[in-house]
Amino acid sequence: MTPTSRSSYHHGGLRQAVLDAALDVIAADGPGALSLRDLARRAGVSHAAPAHHFKDRTGLLTALATEGYGLLAEALAAAPELRERGVRYVRFAVEHPAHFQVMFQPDLLRADDPDLLAAKERASAELRAGVADLTDVPDPRTAGIAAWSLAHGFATLLLTHNVTGALGDRDPEEYFRSLTGLLFTGQLPPEDEGKRE
Repeated sequence: MTPTSRSSYHHGGLRQAVLDAALDVIAADGPGALSLRDLARRAGVSHAAPAHHFKDRTGLLTALATEGYGLLAEALAAAPELRERGVRYVRFAVEHPAHFQVMFQPDLLRADDPDLLAAKERASAELRAGVADLTDVPDPRTAGIAAWSLAHGFATLLLTHNVTGALGDRDPEEYFRSLTGLLFTGQLPPEDEGKRE
């Protein structure tokens, strides 16, 4: 380890270095491949250093999920309305696939962690805010779950390459906008209708 990296680790850089190494492992091999000892090696620190910050593997995964929910809340807050919040959700999954894998596996996390609970609530509030502007919706909660299911399901199918053939060379965000049009209006945009014939 260089003196510069030692200095940055002393000031909190170690925690982020371990989180970044964990994201790389998860993106390549999934959360099951995580080991604190391996992450310490990747970060160039003693094998005990990650445990100082996270205690154990569950603590590390909880920290990653917390970070992910915070990033998701920020992404959703930047969108003006429900459809675009869905697009931002899909974009988040594509840009942060390792976070996305961990966030929705509660058996990997400390469910009662206060930071995790606060970050989840922030992201949930942003999801609910997208539904608040809908008119003529008899049950906003059900509408919110339907919207979340569409965005989450599409993002999951996209990340697992189950819609690669259907997408072809089309932009996933534009394709998602088409799906929401089909769901909420019963019609595909004209370019999609032509492709079905």
